[in-house]
Amino acid sequence: MIRVTGNILIDESEIREEFIRSGGPGGQHVNKVSTAVQLRFDIMGSKLPREVKERLIRLGGRRVTEEGVLILSARGSRSREMNRVEAMEKLLSLIRKALASPRKRIKTRPSFSAKQKRIDRKKVRGGAKKMRKKVEGEE
Repeated sequence: MIRVTGNILIDESEIREEFIRSGGPGGQHVNKVSTAVQLRFDIMGSKLPREVKERLIRLGGRRVTEEGVLILSARGSRSREMNRVEAMEKLLSLIRKALASPRKRIKTRPSFSAKQKRIDRKKVRGGAKKMRKKVEGEE
């Protein structure tokens, strides 16, 4: 079991890891060794609360398949183990972000003084533009 927060746990069987060849520089090492990690987490099949699942799908964006599987990849390091840790940290941070429920927006109105300042700025700007005009009778 992987601990996300104090009371949220993820079963390791819900996470699938696949090692693939990493691209980029690295010479022959890159061509021989599969060090990049592709982590798959089945959101819909997990034991997370429904609201958290919905937020996680929204946060995942294009990384979530139509079946509700989140696919994360890590290929920054030459080490397979470091890439595993990096992919797992990405997953845990996404889940922690999804656990936080969004705050409700409180509608506000501009104060009287804010409205007055806005009008005063508009008058100053309009006056500056008026000064640029040609005066009638002069050419």
